[in-house]
Amino acid sequence: MNHEELVAYCLAKPGATPDEPWEGDLVAKVGGKIFAFLGGDGLGVKCGRDADEAAEPRLRYPGTVEVMAYIGRHGWNRVTVDGTIPDDELCELVDESYAAVVAKLPKRLRPQTT
Repeated sequence: MNHEELVAYCLAKPGATPDEPWEGDLVAKVGGKIFAFLGGDGLGVKCGRDADEAAEPRLRYPGTVEVMAYIGRHGWNRVTVDGTIPDDELCELVDESYAAVVAKLPKRLRPQTT
């Protein structure tokens, strides 16, 4: 999976919208909340409730998955999209981040799923 395919995967999620809160840094949002940072050639995703929970992918893929600057203590990781992580696992990381963000949205902002 290349970066463009990953962006398309994120934006295909129910209720997902693109945004550029910082010039040149694309993010995917649901209900007005970011679930994926898509700037550059990487991916930033929520991988747990806190840094301890987010450590598992970092241990499995050292150097490819790292603590995300500024928000890593809240469970966010930065993932290099270079083929090291299998496509299905990249999709799973996005799915988990999306689900975590949707779960915290007020019911009125949650996307309708069929």
